[in-house]
Amino acid sequence: MSHPLLFVDVDGPLNPFRAAPSDLEGYTSHRMRPEGWEYPAQPLDVRLNPDHGEELLALPYELVWATTWEHEANTMIGPVLGLPELPVVELPGWADAEHGLFFKTAVLAEYAQGRPFAWIDDGITERDRVWLARNHVADVLAHRIDPAVGLWEKDFDLLAEWPPALAALDFPG
Repeated sequence: MSHPLLFVDVDGPLNPFRAAPSDLEGYTSHRMRPEGWEYPAQPLDVRLNPDHGEELLALPYELVWATTWEHEANTMIGPVLGLPELPVVELPGWADAEHGLFFKTAVLAEYAQGRPFAWIDDGITERDRVWLARNHVADVLAHRIDPAVGLWEKDFDLLAEWPPALAALDFPG
């Protein structure tokens, strides 16, 4: 049986980069700099909650990285969270977005190849949701995560319940 996909962004959902450090109980801080990034020149302060890996793995989805960290999410982020190596969506540059869409939107729909998917990201807008509803043949949950808050229990609850019968179905892929 194949589960729906869950596209996971790093910065925003897993690394609430706009949060005050005092608001991040349970998070650990790490200095990281993905090699493919030209900016920033200095390593980033990446704050991760190690419990999020177990919570993501408990969800009825096939997890896929959908982040500008790309393959480095598997070597830098995944080990901190206790995640196995995950598939990675290779993303185009920021300028490749069309019609005001977030640059990931059409790429994720193409990657899903008609499968239902959920997507957690801080860059999702209503325009992306409308485009996905009109252009993707299967159900989509595009859930924006506030980068000042990151993932919370309510987000995991929503992902676990969306839609209730979806996880039990058999999908191609």
